[in-house]
Amino acid sequence: MNKNDSIGHPERILFVTGRLAEFSLREVLEKLAPQVGFEYEVAVLNVQVAALLHVPLIRRRLQVPESIDWVMLPGMCKGDLQELTDHFGVRFERGPKDHFDLPEFFGQADRPPRDLSGFDIEILAEINHAPLLSDEDILRQADLYRNKGADLIDVGCIPGESWSRVGEVVRLLVEAGHRVSIDSFDQAEVEAAVNNGAELILSCNHSNLDWVSRLGTEVVAIPDLPEDFDSLHRIVDQLLQLNTPFRIDPILEPIGYGFGASLERYYRARREFPDFEIMMGIGNLTELTEVDTAGMNLVLAALCQELRIKSVLATEVINWARTAVTEFDHARRLVKYAIENKTLPKHIHYQLVMLRDPKLKQLGAEALQNLASQIRDPNYRIFAEENEIHVMNRDGYWKGTDPYELFDQFQAVASKSLDASHAFYLGYEMCKAVTALTLGKQYQQDQPLSWGFLTQEEVSAQERRQEEGKGPQCGPR
Repeated sequence: MNKNDSIGHPERILFVTGRLAEFSLREVLEKLAPQVGFEYEVAVLNVQVAALLHVPLIRRRLQVPESIDWVMLPGMCKGDLQELTDHFGVRFERGPKDHFDLPEFFGQADRPPRDLSGFDIEILAEINHAPLLSDEDILRQADLYRNKGADLIDVGCIPGESWSRVGEVVRLLVEAGHRVSIDSFDQAEVEAAVNNGAELILSCNHSNLDWVSRLGTEVVAIPDLPEDFDSLHRIVDQLLQLNTPFRIDPILEPIGYGFGASLERYYRARREFPDFEIMMGIGNLTELTEVDTAGMNLVLAALCQELRIKSVLATEVINWARTAVTEFDHARRLVKYAIENKTLPKHIHYQLVMLRDPKLKQLGAEALQNLASQIRDPNYRIFAEENEIHVMNRDGYWKGTDPYELFDQFQAVASKSLDASHAFYLGYEMCKAVTALTLGKQYQQDQPLSWGFLTQEEVSAQERRQEEGKGPQCGPR
């Protein structure tokens, strides 16, 4: 692909897209064009998604400026491009399926990582049933939450009981550098916590408004009953009269108990309280829905970002929500970037893609067969493609879905016997390959599977054996 025409002018390319991708496409091209050496224009046709473009529609709606040397269409555009070339008199080509892959298409290095340092949603992480824990466990959990991204530690008390040591524990947390909130309706607990440095009280309604409003500490105002939105108006009016600082929480309900209606209350709250801070307790969804929580946290973060909900209460009680705080930390950064830059939250970073991988790169049957025919050494190469495990070395090429059967097959004809460590290595790698095939993940021998922010680096077999002074006897070359 030439960068310049025959008299040395940069070639001028027309990029065709839909409305959703226009902003981010222009952002990519602004950086890419000077690197590659072309000039460009962008034509936005009247469709939302560029993948819906097809030749007849483009022929009807597109206007190609006279200065254009050739036209790039989205990779998923359907139809015979020669028809467009004949009609407009300039060359039409399909580009990559995703415009974020344009740098690679033009031979450039991958795009630099996005700056995801910004966020404006505060995370309160609750230490659930704190009275049942030792001081050491509370401090350890608070430090863990802070490392996961929490901005404030919520000390969760036990309803119906009164904890005599709450003030002492709050003071320990504050002295350890934590910001603290107290989650209780018990007057003695709340007053002790506030006296020792708690800066926020969860929560306030008409059951405790008379005394909690006198403490001079910010409160979370909630309705007397989740469905009674009018009571929230009355509580807000009284807090304003008393000059008590507050944020409001219309209360997110679990699925099956008014979830949809509770979402509507947050929209209503933003309409009727346009200038007040709002909080959302997201644990009622993440803890009480039997599903992996990363996707829920992303959707909730997007809702909060769009409605300017500036704080959430997160919990990690049940096992499937054990990384919920970290998930929301990644999510709040991702949605802020997407909304501020008017781009989809896609191809920005992959830390929340944990179960499956964003993209699979495969050699294909022909390339695998060709590779197998060229191997001249006993080292085993393992691949996971087309729903099968592929194992090959100079003695043969085996493929199948059962790693036990494969092991028996290649061990039976191996020209070099397998020692225990090598057999263990091959079993470990085939186990990873099965996992990759099951979940739709990228498998690369001697490399860890990607689990998003949960990925743990591995020392490769070759590196490990070299460190031990045994030399590279297993693994790919």
